Amino acid sequence: MVNRKRKTQLFHDYFEEWVELYKVGAVRKVTLDKYYMTHQRIVELASDLRLCDLSRTTYQRLLNSYALTHEKQTTMDFHHQIKGAILDALEEGLIDNNPTRKIIIKGKEPKEKRPKFLNQFELQSLLKQLNLTNELNWDWFILLVAKTGLRFSEALALTPQDFDFFNQNLSVTKTWNYKNSIGEFQPTKNESSNRKIPIDWQTAMQFSQLVKDLDEEKPIFVMNRVFNSTINNRLKVLCTKADIPIITIHSLRHTHASLLLFAGVSIASVARRLGHSSMTTTQETYLHIIQELENQDNDKIIRHLAMLV
Repeated sequence: MVNRKRKTQLFHDYFEEWVELYKVGAVRKVTLDKYYMTHQRIVELASDLRLCDLSRTTYQRLLNSYALTHEKQTTMDFHHQIKGAILDALEEGLIDNNPTRKIIIKGKEPKEKRPKFLNQFELQSLLKQLNLTNELNWDWFILLVAKTGLRFSEALALTPQDFDFFNQNLSVTKTWNYKNSIGEFQPTKNESSNRKIPIDWQTAMQFSQLVKDLDEEKPIFVMNRVFNSTINNRLKVLCTKADIPIITIHSLRHTHASLLLFAGVSIASVARRLGHSSMTTTQETYLHIIQELENQDNDKIIRHLAMLV
């Protein structure tokens, strides 16, 4: 029989215990921090909500309160994290019904989105603005991300020994925790993120000279604490000079992938290069591009069939 005291437990206390029990040691630190943030929001928005008071109405009110200051997708993420704990509470018999059933996700109007990627002409204009000196700087970092599609934390973690100049490969086996004040290596996002990325001969030649005298085991781009905003601010300056849309460093990863897809590279190959856990992720992220390519393919099919008459 379920302890009545547990049924009357405050929901935010239950959620905190649930995170400690099921998530600590099972998810990456960046994901765990999101759960801790979700817990903090529950405390702020529903500090006196008890497990036994959870219903579709009280849960919808919680989501509505959160949605007042967050966009719809962020509210959906908030809901998904809480839902896991609620379903476990239901299974334990701490609540009688599933309050998340038929829930409505709301949210404030999204901000105007920055462009997700550049076209080939815009990227070439950007690269022409780079100040590629004889020593590594953030412009070299931008070039490398543009040519490899690396995640920001993956590129920060690169060491000289990750480059195989003879075979023109770049090994991705770790990331750099730049959010930590001291900085440290940590595992990649998932097993699929451990990969070898082929690089062009010019990039291989350039970086072979840039890293030849550096410590084999130390990150080549990290000298002091790194902030994402530092690189994005540099990109803003370069984009403005090039008279192209202002993008972020993560948008360069999207640019890399989109140009490969438009060049006819298969979704499977792009997924492996990006380190996606499945092709589904790639398809969902670049659906608009894939649909455009399908339309082009349909035109080719029709033209080919017309020639068979």
